[in-house]
Amino acid sequence: MTVSLQPSAINDLADRFWDGVLERDPTWATVLGDERFNDRWPDLGADGRAAEEAAYRSVLEEARAIPPDGLTPEEVITRDLLILVAENHLEALAQKQYQLAIDHMSGPQIWPAEIAQYQRADTDEHLPMLLSRLQRYPELIEQYVTTLAEGVADGRTAAAIPVRRTIEQIDRLLSVDPAEAAATTMAIVRDEDRSTVAEAVGTHVYAGLRRLREYLVSDYEPHARQQPGLSATPGGDEAYRLAIRMQTTVDTTAEEVHAFGLADLESIEAEKDEIARRLGHEDRHALRRALADDPANHTSEPTELVKLAQEQTDRAYAAAPQYFGRLPSANCYVKAVEAYREADSPPAFYMPPSVDGSRQGQYYINTYEPSERELHKIAAITFHEATPGHHFQIGIEMELQGLPAFRTLGSRMAGVAYSEGWGLYCERLADEMGLYASDEERLGMLDAQSFRAARLVVDSGLHAMGWTREQAIEFMHERGSLPPVDAAIEVDRYTIWPGQALSYKLGQREIERARAEVAEQMGERFDLRAFHDEVLSHGSLPLATLRREIPGWVEAAVARG
Repeated sequence: MTVSLQPSAINDLADRFWDGVLERDPTWATVLGDERFNDRWPDLGADGRAAEEAAYRSVLEEARAIPPDGLTPEEVITRDLLILVAENHLEALAQKQYQLAIDHMSGPQIWPAEIAQYQRADTDEHLPMLLSRLQRYPELIEQYVTTLAEGVADGRTAAAIPVRRTIEQIDRLLSVDPAEAAATTMAIVRDEDRSTVAEAVGTHVYAGLRRLREYLVSDYEPHARQQPGLSATPGGDEAYRLAIRMQTTVDTTAEEVHAFGLADLESIEAEKDEIARRLGHEDRHALRRALADDPANHTSEPTELVKLAQEQTDRAYAAAPQYFGRLPSANCYVKAVEAYREADSPPAFYMPPSVDGSRQGQYYINTYEPSERELHKIAAITFHEATPGHHFQIGIEMELQGLPAFRTLGSRMAGVAYSEGWGLYCERLADEMGLYASDEERLGMLDAQSFRAARLVVDSGLHAMGWTREQAIEFMHERGSLPPVDAAIEVDRYTIWPGQALSYKLGQREIERARAEVAEQMGERFDLRAFHDEVLSHGSLPLATLRREIPGWVEAAVARG
């Protein structure tokens, strides 16, 4: 679907705001293929925060001053999103959430390696920008250290385990010769320039990493909080309530989330017991043990995991036209998570294509300790992270015409429940599409569903109810159907990203409710392909907007034929 909008005040505001977002976050710009700011890093210090606050206050004032009356439906959505993003981020700044900046999964310690995969430096024009960015890395780290020190002074520090994971990650990075570092080997440069990049990495990046490690070990780790949850920090209860709203666009409570997770778990576990009995086992626990012990359900070869995921992705893309009228222009491709970060990464994740289409979407699968990963679970992960999950939602969103770039590229600033809810919805949809090759793979899907339901319980338990890390890991292992290695990785992820784990199930719940409501209203006229196309044809939305608007969108689509 092409959305045709004439220039308007709200779209102009969105364009100006988004341009400022990219200038203030140059690494995001680089990942998206915008090369204007490839010589710099974000400002993590007081000046950067002041610029953020000024930008949010300005866009909030201007958006509120534009009356919604007379705007097109798409413009109303743009206005609502701008206001929501500005309000949430201003509140986060006021709560000083930036002080809780330790992130062992995507923090500044791995930015040089991450950015090397996306920044083109293979010409005389582009190479100096990469070298300038690397040269500025120690300055970035000083800003980061100063911010962390402010948190120590305020009694607002990260949890001990993520701090220790970050230190160990830095140790691994520094143990590699600069010429073999990921920031060097993955850099998009001419062969004759690689030694120059290696020298910059060894001189500037390694100096920054050593400085950060020294500070974390000597001055920060002794003050790291022992409790994993936000409730152990000043203003933690209010911070978690905001985290729920920022991640899900839903204004709900930790108690409601916790109760929903427990109820959903019981329902999913009943489905698993039914499959287990059909396969000749007493219950889901007996079937789980059988699959865990089955040599055919394991591999010691990392490449086998990548091959299996690629086959599943290709099969899903081939079947998609029966369920979607619109597809992304190209399928995604599968990559193994790199060695430098595989020990701290989730089982899989998705990276979007570049804006200009020169780089396809990338589905990363974690091949760390491959024998610990059960093959029957890979399919559900693939259909969530790749096709028809995140790749369809994000890939189509980036190709929408006529919407401001803020809508197609930046709307996830308002939370990820729309995109993550779509991914989880697609795990169930894949069953309707006949994509699971066996009951064992269907069990893998149900394991993934219970995993996300368990997240509701664990995230709220950690951040609002005083759960320990050990208690959360045990729950994720027993009820979330995760092996211990992944359960620990997941719990530490929830510790550094409060509320993000809630977005999956809350988003899925709203999409499924919307589908049921539209199907009931339309009866025999309901068209599932039209429903999917309309869900994906307006970019990421607040969940309340989806529920309000989707009936009219589907009606109009069916009427158009």
